[in-house]
Amino acid sequence: MCGIVGAVAGRNVAMILLEGLQRLEYRGYDSAGMAVLPQASNNVDLRRQVGKVKELAEDLRGRPVLGHIGIAHTRWATHGKPSERNAHPHVSKDRITLVHNGIIENFESLRDGLKSRGYEFRSETDSEVIAHLIESFYRDGTSLADAVRKAVLELEGAYAIAVMASDDPGQLVAVRVGSPLVIGIGFGENFIASDVLALRAVTDRFIYLEEGDLCEVTRDTIQVWDDQNQPVKRKVDRLQIGHDDLSKGNHRHYMVKEIYEQPDVIRRTLEGRLGKRRVLGEVLGSHAKELLQSIKAVTLVACGTSYYSASVARYWIEELAGIPCQVEIASEFRYRKVAVIPGSLFATISQSGETADTLAALRVAKEAGFKATLTICNVATSSLARESDIALMLQAGTEVGVASTKAFTAQLADLMLLTLLLAREHGLPEEREAEVVQLLHGLDAVINDALRLDPQILRWAGEMIDRKHALYLGRGPMYPIALEGALKLKEISYIHAEGYPAGELKHGPLALVDEDMPVIAVAPGDELLEKVQSNLQEVRARGGQLYVFTDSEAHFRAEDGVKVMKVPISHRLLAPIVFAVPLQLLAYHVAVLKGTDVDQPRNLAKSVTVE
Repeated sequence: MCGIVGAVAGRNVAMILLEGLQRLEYRGYDSAGMAVLPQASNNVDLRRQVGKVKELAEDLRGRPVLGHIGIAHTRWATHGKPSERNAHPHVSKDRITLVHNGIIENFESLRDGLKSRGYEFRSETDSEVIAHLIESFYRDGTSLADAVRKAVLELEGAYAIAVMASDDPGQLVAVRVGSPLVIGIGFGENFIASDVLALRAVTDRFIYLEEGDLCEVTRDTIQVWDDQNQPVKRKVDRLQIGHDDLSKGNHRHYMVKEIYEQPDVIRRTLEGRLGKRRVLGEVLGSHAKELLQSIKAVTLVACGTSYYSASVARYWIEELAGIPCQVEIASEFRYRKVAVIPGSLFATISQSGETADTLAALRVAKEAGFKATLTICNVATSSLARESDIALMLQAGTEVGVASTKAFTAQLADLMLLTLLLAREHGLPEEREAEVVQLLHGLDAVINDALRLDPQILRWAGEMIDRKHALYLGRGPMYPIALEGALKLKEISYIHAEGYPAGELKHGPLALVDEDMPVIAVAPGDELLEKVQSNLQEVRARGGQLYVFTDSEAHFRAEDGVKVMKVPISHRLLAPIVFAVPLQLLAYHVAVLKGTDVDQPRNLAKSVTVE
C-alpha cells in the first residue's frame, strides 16, 4: 500500500525521489509528499499533495527543490482522511522529518502523553506520533539512530520508517518491523525504499532488512543493527528485472497487458519444474521428498484472489493426494484458536509475499505446531519467502495492476505442482501424474487460444455496463472461479457482483434474479454439467439473462436470453485456470467501457501490508 523512498547522495535527490514514487504508484495511494534538506540550510523543504504523484511533480516543476538528502512517500489512508495535513512526510519541531508505512496500534496513548509534554499535532495520523516521539529522545549527545532506537521500543504495531534530522543532514535512519524495507546501494550514494522497484533507475544492488533491523545510511556507509541492537552484516543481492515489466507496451492498461502475458507467465512458472512425465521434486529443495512423505493434511491460507486460488487447490489435493485440505482466510485464521491435524503442512499464498494478515497467520502457525510451512508467492526476497520452510515462486514478473490476473493463474499452476508432489508421496500412479504433466506442458497454448475470445467478450461487456448487479455461478472447482470472476468485476468496474455455487440458487440468491440481473455461468463439459444446466433453467424461468462460458463438449444452445461462449477445451483438472482468463477480460472490458480507473481502482491497494 503506502510507499517509501529515501536518498542521500552527492547530487540533487528530488528527481530520484519523484521517480521512485512514480514507480510505486501501483501499490495504491491517495496522497504524495517529499521532504528535502537544502544545502547550507537546516530548514526542511516540505511538499505534500492530495491525489496522484503527478500533482506533486507539477508543484516541483513550478518550485524546484535542491538538496542532497530527502525522503518521500505515497500514502494510503488508515488514520485520517486523505488531506494535505495527513499526507507524509511529517515534521516535529522543524528537527525531525519522517515517513511511515504500517499502523501504530498504541498511537492514542502515545499521543496523549506527547500532548501533555507540549507537542502540537497537526494531523490525524498515527505516523506523526512517531516523529514527535523520536524528537523527544533527540537531545544533545544523542545520535539520531539512538533516538529512533529508543522511540521504537515504545511502539506497538507493524511499521517501516525512514527519518532524517535537520541538524544532521548527512544521514538517514530506517527501521523495519512487520513492513518491508530495503536499502539500495549506489556509488557514493545510497537509498531506502519499501520496494526495490522504486530504486531500479539508480541501482541493482540491495540489502533486504530483516525483522527488527535498524539501519543508518550515509553517502558512503551503511550500518545495520538487529533487534537485539547488535551490529550485523546483511547480504547484498543483485536484482535482475526485465525492462518491460514496468512498461505498458502497446496496451492501454497494465491489467490487459498482464492478462495477455499469461501464456508466457505459465510457461516460465512451469519451466525447469516439469520433466516429460513427472514434476521435478527438487523444486521444493533437497529435503522436500522426506517432508512430503510425512504430510497427512494441508491447510492453505490466503486473502482475496489468492484465497480463491487456494479454494480451487482444495479440490485438487483431496482428489489426487487423497489427504484432507482446509482453506482459510488469513485475517480470520490469525485470530482463531487453531486445532492442528498432526502432520499438517501450512501453506500461504500471496502475490507480494508481504500481505500483512497472511504473514501474521504464518507466525501463528509456527507457534501452533504445524509440521512445516510453505509459501507460494511472486517475490523471492519477501517476508513470507524468508520466514517459511519452503518457498515456491510464481515467476509471474512484476504485476502492476491492482486487480491480480497473471499472478492468479500462476498461483494455480504452482498449486498444481504442489498437489502432484504431495500426491506422488501418497500413492498417485505414475501414469496419472504423467497425464497431468503432459496437460501442463500444453497449458500455455490453451490459454493463448482463450485470449482469442476477446472480441466476443467485448460485445458481452457492452451489454453489462448499465447493470447495477451481477451473479456468477459455478460448481465444483468452478465455484471458486465464479467467486474470482465476481471479485474482478466489482474491483474494477464497481458493479456489485457475487459468486455462488450454482446448487445454492434455490436457497436464497434466486430471489434476486430478474430481467435486469445478468447471470454469468462457468460451465465446462464435466461431470457436473447436467447439474449446472438444471440450475440455469431456474434462472431462465425467472427472466434472468444468462451468459454462459462453456466448451464444445457441453451442449448449451444460444437462444433468447441465453448467450453462449465456447472456451477452448481443457482437461477438467486444468479447466479452472483456462476459464479464469475470459472472466478477467470480461471485467476489464466492462470497466473500460464504464470509464473507471482500471489499474488503480478506488479504495484499493496492490500490496496490503497493514491489517
